[in-house]
Amino acid sequence: MAGEYYRWLARDVKPEEKRELTREEKIKNWIYYYKYHVVIGLVLVGIAVSLICNALGIGQVQPDYAIAYVGSRTLPEETVTALQQRFAALGRDENGDGVITVEVNQYVSYSTGDSDSLYYAQIAETKVIGDIADCDSYFFLMEDPARFQEQMHVLCRLDGSLPEDSDFSADGTYVMLDECPALAEIPLDGRNPLAIGRRGFWNENTVAHPEGCEMLWNALMEGLIP
Repeated sequence: MAGEYYRWLARDVKPEEKRELTREEKIKNWIYYYKYHVVIGLVLVGIAVSLICNALGIGQVQPDYAIAYVGSRTLPEETVTALQQRFAALGRDENGDGVITVEVNQYVSYSTGDSDSLYYAQIAETKVIGDIADCDSYFFLMEDPARFQEQMHVLCRLDGSLPEDSDFSADGTYVMLDECPALAEIPLDGRNPLAIGRRGFWNENTVAHPEGCEMLWNALMEGLIP
C-alpha cells in the first residue's frame, strides 16, 4: 500500500532532465578534480627542463676564456678581478654574445697541514681532472707548476709544441707572472709568485674557441716567445 501511495504522490512529478555542461563548466570541473595532478606534473616538467638546459648549457653564460687556478689557498677577489680585466682587455668576444667573459675556476687544496688536508687535496685533484677531461680551461695558473705537470702531464710548451709522452718535466711549459709584462701587475696579496701555462691537446678534443685562446696566449706572451 505504501508503494502505491508514494507513486500516487509523484504522479505529476517529472524527472529532471540531464543538462549538458558548457565547455567552461567542463574545464572547471576537470581542474577541480585534477588540480593536484596538474601541479605535480608541472613541477616534474620544470625539473626535467632545468636538467636538460643545464646539460646543454642553455641559458647559461658561456665564457670566452677559462682559467684554471691550482693552489693551496683561494685567490683574493682583487686578484680574480684583475685577471679577468686583463684577459678581457687583450681578448675578444669569441662566442658573439657582445660581452667578453673570463671565468676563473679555482681548485684549492687548502694545504694546512692538519688531518683534513688530504681530503681537500683529493677533492681539488678530482675537480682538476674533471676540468681537463671536459676541456673546460685553456689557461692554467699554478702555485707549483713542476708538481702539476708531473701529476697531470697536460701543459704544452710555451710555443705550443707538445712534450714527449715520457717527458713529465715542466721545463719550458710555464712563465712566472712577475716575469710576464702583460701580467706582472696582477696583485697577489703577498703570496708567492704564480706561474701561468696553457694546456696541450694530444687528440681531437679541445676547448671552446681554441684559435681565440691561442691568439690571447700569444698576446700575453708577447716578447717572451721567440
